[in-house]
Amino acid sequence: MVGMITKTEQFTVRHDSVTIPVTRGGEGRPLVLCPGLTSTQAELCELVELLRRDFDVFTFDLRGHGYSSPAVRYSFDTFLGDFAAVMAAIGRLDLPTAPSLAGHSYGADLILHYAAEYPGTVGGLIIIDGANPLPAPFITQADLPEFRALWEYVATRQETIKGTPHQVLLTAQQILDLNLELDVIRSGIDLEIDVVGAGILDLYRKIDRPIHLIMATAMAGDSSEGRVPRHNRLWRAGMDRLVRERPDIAISELDATHGLVVTHAQDVAHIIRTAHTPAARPAS
Repeated sequence: MVGMITKTEQFTVRHDSVTIPVTRGGEGRPLVLCPGLTSTQAELCELVELLRRDFDVFTFDLRGHGYSSPAVRYSFDTFLGDFAAVMAAIGRLDLPTAPSLAGHSYGADLILHYAAEYPGTVGGLIIIDGANPLPAPFITQADLPEFRALWEYVATRQETIKGTPHQVLLTAQQILDLNLELDVIRSGIDLEIDVVGAGILDLYRKIDRPIHLIMATAMAGDSSEGRVPRHNRLWRAGMDRLVRERPDIAISELDATHGLVVTHAQDVAHIIRTAHTPAARPAS
């Protein structure tokens, strides 16, 4: 566990009728940490405190999460707009260098899209088990019952933590819809209209900043039953596809599941600490 709590300051960003409190703490190179869907900065407290030992860290919550206010609309574009507003506010500060961006899961996709559009505002990217150019949709018709049940469980559990920094105010259906939307963005494949596109590989091609991947070896878990092996194989195939396309990208693998930012916070912090140095090139 982290022994020392860093002194922090806070400012508020307002965008699209949503208020987003941003927390800043630590010393060193600037780093913006973007959490994933259904995750909050409170959940990432150990990782954040570890990073503040070496970085000037900016953290925030997605709309409808944690300290941020709820919204009428939830979509990838609205989350990305919020992130751009946060980055614009950070850009008005007197920072010594452009901040590096770290994002987990859904947050990794947000920072990738942002960096592709605003490359001059970014020092580098740390992609943590997300922004994966999947060769096929992650959630198929066969997976829908399991994922509906998962998000119903998450939404029910949220009733016990409403009003706390850990709260997530989205419904189970909203969470599922966002995951289905992200599937199309990542794979470039929409099964309902039979469209196949380039997915997010085109975004990676646009970015000339250092990129470091932190990948869980068992993203979907370590079970050999059900759909878990298929999901793990697909996740690995997407990452392998990316490294073939961009062999300059560094990759670190952790023997962990998708929750590695919580379960392996010290390992993740260590990798980020050394991410854009020559010694950080290969992996695991």
